[in-house]
Amino acid sequence: MIKQVIVIRMDLIKEGKMSIGKTIGQACHASNMSFLNSDGEIRQKWIDENNYKKIILQAKSEKELLKLKKKCEDNNIPHFLVKDLGYTELEPNTITALGIGPDYSEKIDKITKRLRLFNYEV
Repeated sequence: MIKQVIVIRMDLIKEGKMSIGKTIGQACHASNMSFLNSDGEIRQKWIDENNYKKIILQAKSEKELLKLKKKCEDNNIPHFLVKDLGYTELEPNTITALGIGPDYSEKIDKITKRLRLFNYEV
């Protein structure tokens, strides 16, 4: 199965720096750009299967997102690290989210299986 994973940086939410609307926007950036960075054959298969499986997970910090990004690079998994432009809530270049895939679930699960599902608690 092919899927995409979006990982959100939770410390920004817990510190009150990133609202739910901003979080959703950052997740959309991560999804779109990671999709565009993915392998054409896998991307087309994902579209043709009409599945579009997406999982939203949480990272505790910027450091954890950067480690995940490195693991994606090491395992040749398409990804995109979102850095906010700083026009609204965050400082410029604040790292907010990581899009991973679409790619085969087995590849993605190797680097994300220990992460918790996203839960936005206000």
